[in-house]
Amino acid sequence: MSELSNNGIYLDPDLARFYELGDKPRSDFEHCRQLASKATSMLDLGCGTGALAVSLAQTTYVTAVDPAAAMLDIARNRSGGDQVEFLQGDARSLRLDRKFDLILLTGHTFQVFLTETDQLAALATIATHLSATGVFIFDSRNPDFPGDKQRDPLKNRRRVMHPEMGMIEAWNGSTYDERQQILSYENGYKVVTSGEEFAAHAQIRYTSQSDLMRLLRISGLSVDRWMGDWQETPFSADSQEIIPFGKVGLAP
Repeated sequence: MSELSNNGIYLDPDLARFYELGDKPRSDFEHCRQLASKATSMLDLGCGTGALAVSLAQTTYVTAVDPAAAMLDIARNRSGGDQVEFLQGDARSLRLDRKFDLILLTGHTFQVFLTETDQLAALATIATHLSATGVFIFDSRNPDFPGDKQRDPLKNRRRVMHPEMGMIEAWNGSTYDERQQILSYENGYKVVTSGEEFAAHAQIRYTSQSDLMRLLRISGLSVDRWMGDWQETPFSADSQEIIPFGKVGLAP
């Protein structure tokens, strides 16, 4: 099992505190709320700072897992964090000896797995923990979406107010390897008043729908619906997102 490439961005407490900086409303939250309202238990894999997990704990029992202690510290200390079972763990190797009605990997968490071996390990965790009548859903960016994956950090700077540190200058840049379908990126932040700078590099993998379909089948998971966004638009070749929604067991 390989190491994930996002250690600096997510594991470093200095960078974790910028994770929600300038966050915009996320369209996946409302869709997941509707799913959670029909579930008695939910597993959130790659929960980050816990915003989604806490919001869903109002209607269902939530277990939320992330490998980054720095993220979990923020999650546990947020309002409502005491209503969620937060666990430090890796989605590829997690085994809780429990079944769940709903399993989520949102925020493009699936893309941090850079090899098919790691992707299959994460999907095996879903299959292992999903109840016979339960459902799973996750999102991954579509490699065929006709948008530019490369960003110049010099042309992509903005200023955002941090609740504790004041004005922050933030930037990100990326390069994309078309053959490997790996995007390498950097997130950076500068505290304007002090001049302190924080930055880290990471990588994510883009996976086609056909490859995802094959990996899900190998993992013993079937897809009831392929969506191209969180508004439930059916997936098409040029959709921005690939969102499989399904269950355990192969389709007949």
